[in-house]
Amino acid sequence: MLRLPRPAAVLGLLTALGLAVGCRAAPPVTARYDPAHDLGPLFQDVQLAGVFPDSKTFVDARPLLAPAAIAGRYTAARGPTGFSLQHFVEQSFELPRPVGEGFHADPTRSMEDHIRALWPVLTRRPDTADARSSLIPLPQPYVVPGGRFREVYYWDSYFTMLGLVASGRTDLVRSMLDNFAYLIRTVGHIPNGNRTYYLSRSQPPFFGAMIGLYATATDTAQALPYLDALEAEHAFWMDGAERLAPAQEYRRVVRLPDGSVLNRYWDDLAEPRPESYRPDYELAQTLPAAAREAFYRNVRATAESGWDFSSRWLRDPKDLRTLETTELLPVDLNCLLFHAEQTIAALRRFRAHPGDREVAEQFARAAEARRQALLNAAYEPNEGFFFDVRWRTGVRVTDRPTIAAAAPLYFGLATPDQGRKVAARLERLFLKPGGFVPTLIASGQQWDAPNGWAPLEWLAIEGVRRYGRADLADTARARWLALNRRTYRATGKMTEKYDVVDLRRRAGGGEYPTQDGFGWTNGVALALLGQKQILRAFGAQDQSALGLSRSSTYAVVINAAWDNPCGKLPSCSPVAGSISSANSPSALARRSRLWNSRSPSSKSPDMASVCASQKLQARKAPSSPATPSGDL
Repeated sequence: MLRLPRPAAVLGLLTALGLAVGCRAAPPVTARYDPAHDLGPLFQDVQLAGVFPDSKTFVDARPLLAPAAIAGRYTAARGPTGFSLQHFVEQSFELPRPVGEGFHADPTRSMEDHIRALWPVLTRRPDTADARSSLIPLPQPYVVPGGRFREVYYWDSYFTMLGLVASGRTDLVRSMLDNFAYLIRTVGHIPNGNRTYYLSRSQPPFFGAMIGLYATATDTAQALPYLDALEAEHAFWMDGAERLAPAQEYRRVVRLPDGSVLNRYWDDLAEPRPESYRPDYELAQTLPAAAREAFYRNVRATAESGWDFSSRWLRDPKDLRTLETTELLPVDLNCLLFHAEQTIAALRRFRAHPGDREVAEQFARAAEARRQALLNAAYEPNEGFFFDVRWRTGVRVTDRPTIAAAAPLYFGLATPDQGRKVAARLERLFLKPGGFVPTLIASGQQWDAPNGWAPLEWLAIEGVRRYGRADLADTARARWLALNRRTYRATGKMTEKYDVVDLRRRAGGGEYPTQDGFGWTNGVALALLGQKQILRAFGAQDQSALGLSRSSTYAVVINAAWDNPCGKLPSCSPVAGSISSANSPSALARRSRLWNSRSPSSKSPDMASVCASQKLQARKAPSSPATPSGDL
């Protein structure tokens, strides 16, 4: 049986290393404020009374006194007639404000200028420890999504980082990686967000993809400090795998009847989410008491998926009480873990310490075993598509196709034939006037049609590009960016999600109003626009004209070139080359050397102008965002 490093051993190494990454001292670890349990009956009373329309407001509020003291005062004061719960809360707590409140868009600015102007607005300074805050303090600056999302979010950050790279802010990418490594070291994993009420779950594990992005934008040596943290995170997701017999499961791991291992989403708690307490509690009350624990766990596991909520996870697409998330093996989750295993193997080979070669081989075998298991379990030949799998029966959920089928293309698991068939179905069924829809069902949930989401657009666009469909990728990119730009010109805002079916309608669904900001929308827009600009500077229309690999990895290299066109394109690092055997490392290295050998003036008039701008930016303070070269 394959034996990977045990969680305790990896976490012990991280603890021994201390702050292996980042130079700022970490905030001291203090007692963490847990609103749902530290406020006694007050918490439930406030949430169920609807004092705030959004349950998240109260868990983000800061107690003005010790929580126990407030709870005691509430118990003593709440009996008499005339007691106002709302007044009591307003006198006892400092209420949070939306991120970006007071920021006014300049209507004369281009969308690109607007996005770059938002980076400082969405960036939080390093936190200080506060025993009365649910915020888990982080030692380095970080970007938050915006609006009600006042903290860092795990999977959002990968897509935000794409735009930071395109804006020349690899320093901020590094700071965010430092923070994620810090969280792994101190709490054992990267939680959903840096709030105490998120500690029982994670989110789609993009840490390996973030490291690969950073390595490609800088160099592989810069990524090595995060190797130990990446292995520790992998151990968190694989906890219990070695003890499972066929057809058994534990937390996030499932061993199939054939002995192969795949993963699912999970949460260690089976109770209402504090940040969505009222809707969770009230919906659970419509179920028999014996069914509520499973419902709560599935709600939380769905939140870990990032797709909260979607018909993807529902037995009955119209009934949220039929969530079956913990019963499913998600296609995209297992693609992410495949990529993490490949990245660990690549970084171990690159580091070449004693024993690294053997560990690299273990992770490479684990990645290939996962790939074969996923292809066998999730790909339906008759449909030419990947589906989530009900692990107890092995049945594919073929009645609810989702855009998660693009993940095996983005991460290079699919065979060429599978990739072509998936791309064709995405084009035929999922592509709409404004981009791709997540599913084909309009359930009223926000991760269903007619909405489109920047992270899913990116994965689908770059996934189909990787498998030879640059035409489809370019069409989808143009539609999505046109929708972004149209909405910005009409409202002055970049939003969390968009209606890609009716371009005149604002996106809806979900537990809260559509949020402005917005981190991942901004990041994906700049990344897609960065591709367009660098290709224009080369005097080419698409990657094929340059003879480049149609891979998501090289798309990142294109963004890195736009980030620093006068410097060096990274050579073919093991991280970049490891993502798929379909890549051609030697060819990529040759193209990189060719690019680096060209003087700025020989890189076309467009690029010469870009280089001049970059040289000017180099004289500015590191915190200054790069000046864009103009509206694209």
